[in-house]
Amino acid sequence: MTKRLIVILLAALCAHAAYALGEAVLDTVSSDFRLDEVQVTARVLSKDIIVPQTLKGEELQRLSVLTVADALRYFSGVQLKDYGGVGGIKTINIRSMGSQHTAVYYNGIQLGNAQNGQVDLGRFSLDNIESVELYNGQKSDIFQSAREFGAAGNIYLTTRRPYFRAGERIHVRAQMRAGSFALANPALGVDLRLTESLSLTLDAEYLYSNGRYPFRYRRVLPTGETAYDTTAVRENGDINAVRAEMGLHHYYSNTGFWRLHVYNYWSNRGIPGAIVNNVWRNGERLTDRNTFVQAQWQDEWFNRWSTRVLFKYANDFTHYRNYDERLLPANNRYTQQEAYLSFANRLQVFNWWDMSLAYDYQYNALARENLLLDAAPEHFYRHSHWLSAATAFNFREYIRLQASVLMTAVDQNTPRVTPGVFLSYRPYPKIDLSINAFYKQSYRYPTFNDLYYTDLGNANLRPELARQHSVELAYRKAAKVYDLALSAAYYYNRVTDKIIAYPKGQQFRWTMLNLGTVKIHGVDLNADASWYLPLRFTLRTRLNYTFQQARDYTNPADTYYTHQIPYIPRHSGSFVLGFDWQSRRGDHYGFNYSFIYTGERYCQQENTVYNYVQPWYTHDLSLYGEWNIRRYWLKANLEINNLFGQDYEVIQNYPMPKQNVRCTLAFRY
Repeated sequence: MTKRLIVILLAALCAHAAYALGEAVLDTVSSDFRLDEVQVTARVLSKDIIVPQTLKGEELQRLSVLTVADALRYFSGVQLKDYGGVGGIKTINIRSMGSQHTAVYYNGIQLGNAQNGQVDLGRFSLDNIESVELYNGQKSDIFQSAREFGAAGNIYLTTRRPYFRAGERIHVRAQMRAGSFALANPALGVDLRLTESLSLTLDAEYLYSNGRYPFRYRRVLPTGETAYDTTAVRENGDINAVRAEMGLHHYYSNTGFWRLHVYNYWSNRGIPGAIVNNVWRNGERLTDRNTFVQAQWQDEWFNRWSTRVLFKYANDFTHYRNYDERLLPANNRYTQQEAYLSFANRLQVFNWWDMSLAYDYQYNALARENLLLDAAPEHFYRHSHWLSAATAFNFREYIRLQASVLMTAVDQNTPRVTPGVFLSYRPYPKIDLSINAFYKQSYRYPTFNDLYYTDLGNANLRPELARQHSVELAYRKAAKVYDLALSAAYYYNRVTDKIIAYPKGQQFRWTMLNLGTVKIHGVDLNADASWYLPLRFTLRTRLNYTFQQARDYTNPADTYYTHQIPYIPRHSGSFVLGFDWQSRRGDHYGFNYSFIYTGERYCQQENTVYNYVQPWYTHDLSLYGEWNIRRYWLKANLEINNLFGQDYEVIQNYPMPKQNVRCTLAFRY
């Protein structure tokens, strides 16, 4: 086994692989999407030790994506659970660690869900997102909240911030998107410059789709005979959703600023149930309301000491109804409250040595009420504390070393201490080539649903501890005619008492259990290149590949011992090809082709023919044009998704849409 791992590691380190480090030259994104120089308030000490995967600016606009979940499909090492359609719930899993080990940050503050630990990425539109970043392990900057040191993987969503030229006071954006399945998605945004240092952003969006898409449902017996082959239309997949956001940005000095952000999301959607034995279940409805207010303040003292304070209050409401007579009736309401406070400090001891100390506190409350039983609400509370200490060394650009230790305390449970060590070595100062490695432990406590959910919760669940090992080779070359980025990473993760969740007939409910030990071996290969051709043509390519072997090593007596855990493909990847042309006056025309592949998986613990899930792949195509008319900007975009109409399922028994089309018209002043 050891020899095999060494071979895999050497192959990974020598392979040509890629990673998007962002655009090497400033593309022709309008200045409305650029950050003002005065907003750069943090001192950049060094490059990232663990290079993040990034999509931002125009690159996001070129892809056939509607939500953050769609964009994350183009990252390596990512598995996305998608139940189909615009309104289908979408969650992410990084390097087979589980959704609860993946933290999602919105403008630097984590999105929480103490009820089930799942963040539905389908509710975050890309219309207001400036960049999407994915870090394995943790962010390289030690100046962060204590909680950020605790996750195995972090996703950072940064909303668009305003930029004004001299004399400008207002920007207006309007957009209309329409498409298959009665999709209607208007959006409106306004930026106001209140003073020289204070600005206000307002964004609103409405989303509707009837979710009625045709699909083919076919099952073949292990003998090769067809059990059934049905063509039908997906029902009860409609969604009505409204998103509204407000942001205040105040930069009162070169080092000091504060921000305030208010977010509100409301949706009412149907939940098309699983299709089992050619039987449809369509009686479930889900209403969500998510509201939070968050604030950030940061400043620097004496050019050596920096302080950051974060605050957040969130109030979430969920109403789940089930009217299907073939299932147990349900009419449940859930209300969550969250209060969060973070206090972080960084001290620059010398130019080559930094230290940080941070403390976070979070309070969670969940009220659950079953209206059918006319029962009094059940209340659950949780107090969580995180205390972190970290240090960073930078030795003449050759070696960068970071170490951190995090203490996590949840209610009356025994506090857990988890360390992390990150190292980057650059052997050639004139060549952007680095060998990066890290070791990290991450710990998570079971969620309220894991422990207490009616009929499905398991109060005997044990906490989960993950140990991550990773080594990466990264290279970048920038020239006049091209920009190239390659990376290859091998990782080994060992998870003790891994908690897994998978659908039990209904996507809102989960079956929870512990797997004693899961060992995960994986290789991520990434390649990203931009070619600047004559006559203002640009060719862009992006290639990602992931190999993962995630096996259950709990008990040799189990029939599924050493089997691949549910819904983890061994092979997956994506390819993006983009071609665009810019006129002398700044107009843009182009097309973008993308291919996504997910290999064979198993929907249960036993890897048998009865639990086999076929591989799937899709082809997407988009065409776009952008026109600058004095101070006005117009854009038209046509997307054709699942170009060849493949029938496939991301989750067993939840068919995905066949070929579908979206058209977008946008205006900005």
